[in-house]
Amino acid sequence: MARILIVDDEETLRTGLGTYLEMQGYNVDTASSAEEASDLPLTRYDLILLDIMMGEMSGTDFAARLKEDPATERIPIIFLTARDRDDDMVAGLNLGADDYISKPYSLKNVLARIEAVLRRVPPREEEAERVTCDRASLSCSVDGTPLKLPKKEFEILALLLENKGRIFSREELLSRIWPERTVVSDRTVDVHITRLRSKLGDHGKCIISRSGYGYGWQD
Repeated sequence: MARILIVDDEETLRTGLGTYLEMQGYNVDTASSAEEASDLPLTRYDLILLDIMMGEMSGTDFAARLKEDPATERIPIIFLTARDRDDDMVAGLNLGADDYISKPYSLKNVLARIEAVLRRVPPREEEAERVTCDRASLSCSVDGTPLKLPKKEFEILALLLENKGRIFSREELLSRIWPERTVVSDRTVDVHITRLRSKLGDHGKCIISRSGYGYGWQD
């Protein structure tokens, strides 16, 4: 099923729409601002539902950036906005948006618009796994290029890739990666994660953190 990103600064609308679309079988992620959305791996999405009136970066500015980037220009965009003037609608469509829905909207209407847009757009080709870690051969690669890692960084990466979506606490990582430890602090985990992120380049953002808890991997 298609993966959809909802970008809206109204939490109630964002979570309500996200829950509804997940009930319809879609994979849904949300962001409360264009800035937050910019930090996500955007190429994974099949469609973006985008509010126009947000904080520092407006939805139209964010849409313009998406359409200017060859990596994201093909992603369909549906604007969600309280602004319903014809000029606003035309401006949004001229940016390359695929549809424009005025608030307040019905959930069934949004669903029908999503389905109509997805029928018009060729399905996204699934990307090959770009970061790999093979315990048998003790090898890693990024976008097909071999990556040499110290033992501890290799073990952290392998563990996170084998358990995508799971968050490991620092204590769990210490017990799994440093079972022989005598004096090893939580800070040791943070330092290794920082080094690992830098070596993975753009894929470093896939190592996500949960404040006060630990780390995980999310494509």
